[in-house]
Amino acid sequence: MATYEYLCSRCGSFDVKLAIGTAPKTYGCPVCADAARRVYSSPGLTLTSHAVAALHDREEQAREAPAVVSEVPPRRRVPRRPHPALSRLPRP
Repeated sequence: MATYEYLCSRCGSFDVKLAIGTAPKTYGCPVCADAARRVYSSPGLTLTSHAVAALHDREEQAREAPAVVSEVPPRRRVPRRPHPALSRLPRP
């Protein structure tokens, strides 16, 4: 989905989210229903880290096709290490 900007002569500018390449030259204003013309403006680009971009992509994929879990995963047992202070105690 892309965000397209339109300008109504009465109400001002407003944004519409449409599929890429399907934006018409004119669009009905949501306030007054008059024909508004499409305005070309600079795209809203941001610089994100690779980790944030990967997380965003994974979230988008999960929204469309969530992972299905058929059973509870097995519990992993973590071996417990003795407390370091116990090694200084006297041994019988």
